[in-house]
Amino acid sequence: MSDPIPKAARPTPDDPADDGPSRRGPLIALVVVVVLVAGGIWLSRTLHEGGKLQDCVMAGRSNCAPVGQ
Repeated sequence: MSDPIPKAARPTPDDPADDGPSRRGPLIALVVVVVLVAGGIWLSRTLHEGGKLQDCVMAGRSNCAPVGQ
């Protein structure tokens, strides 16, 4: 009886085409999530600082600039 799969068509153990499922998609998704979280944290801090400055100005103070700037 002959083998239904020719020997040349069988993958070898070190065949790079048979590495299993690709991890590229989940890694890209992880990078996107990390960038979005970092951007959200930065935006939140920026808006908070702006709000503090605006509250100071609305209170009628004249020296609202942060000391470090």
